[in-house]
Amino acid sequence: MTSGKTVLLVDDEAGGLDARRNVLESLGYDVLIADCAYQAFALFSHRDVDLAVLDYYLPDTDGGMLAIAMRMVKPRVPLILFSTSLTVPAEAMSAVDAFVAKGESPLNLVQTISTVLGSGTANPA
Repeated sequence: MTSGKTVLLVDDEAGGLDARRNVLESLGYDVLIADCAYQAFALFSHRDVDLAVLDYYLPDTDGGMLAIAMRMVKPRVPLILFSTSLTVPAEAMSAVDAFVAKGESPLNLVQTISTVLGSGTANPA
C-alpha cells in the first residue's frame, strides 16, 4: 500500500482512464482524472499532486506541450508520458521523468509510478 500519494491521470480515452484509476486507487493512491490538457493543467495548478501521468495524444494539445507547461508551474512534480506512440519527439521526452507505452502491461505503469515516486526519477525508455 502507498502513503496516500496523489496521482493525476490525463487521458481522453474514458475506458482506459477509469481502469487505471481503479488499479491505482486499489493500491492506495488518491487519483485525480482529466480528459483534456486544459482540465489537467487546472487541476495540476490548484491541487496538491505528487505525480502526473500524461497521455501524449490529447484533443486540445499533446502531452509534451502539457508537460512543458506543468514544469513551469511545479518543476519538481514528476511527470510520466503514457502513449501508444513509441516515437515521441525528443522535446516531449526531455520534459518528463519517464515514458510508458500504453501497450505494455498495466503493471509496468504501476511499477514506473512507484519507482518515480520512490526515487524522484526513472529512466525514460
